[in-house]
Amino acid sequence: MADNCSNELINPNWAKHGYIQVYTGDGKGKTTASLGLAMRALGRCWKVLIIMFMKGGDDYGELNSFRNLSPEIAKNLTIIQAGADRIVYQSNKTDADISVVKEGWELAKRVIKNDEYNLVILDEANIAIDMGFIDLDEMIDVLKNKPEEMEIVLTGRNAKQEIVDIAHLVSEIKPVKHYWDTGIAARKGIEY
Repeated sequence: MADNCSNELINPNWAKHGYIQVYTGDGKGKTTASLGLAMRALGRCWKVLIIMFMKGGDDYGELNSFRNLSPEIAKNLTIIQAGADRIVYQSNKTDADISVVKEGWELAKRVIKNDEYNLVILDEANIAIDMGFIDLDEMIDVLKNKPEEMEIVLTGRNAKQEIVDIAHLVSEIKPVKHYWDTGIAARKGIEY
């Protein structure tokens, strides 16, 4: 099988400027949108880093899919989980939760500064900021000083206005109707 990433016809001038994108709001689909973007970028031979803040464990359908990518696509993808294997709220957060998020954030800062990826997805970073696990001012500084061609995506509810103000693209996903409201539980293959 040919390595499509060596094909000169695949957008040799893929970008001259990378942007900051934010997917926020109370609706379903923020992480899903960012992972779709990751697949698109991988299909164009971009190096992609996904850091999943607030999410541990491996019972996610998207992780299963990413594990089964072809070798020539998988070589450009790194996924880091920086969260506990449970839902973390203000009321149940622990020092261990804070520590694992901070480790993920230190990695993110390093790879952004070193310009190691074309696309960096900081999944649930907005939640980590909102809960005080990641310092807002530090995030703003990193975003303002990112490498020129790097694209960075932040997902999660409660995006801070300061993040929205410096972002180039902001999508607020609003719920109109959701079957969860009728008592239907999260389903494998759809919600996780």
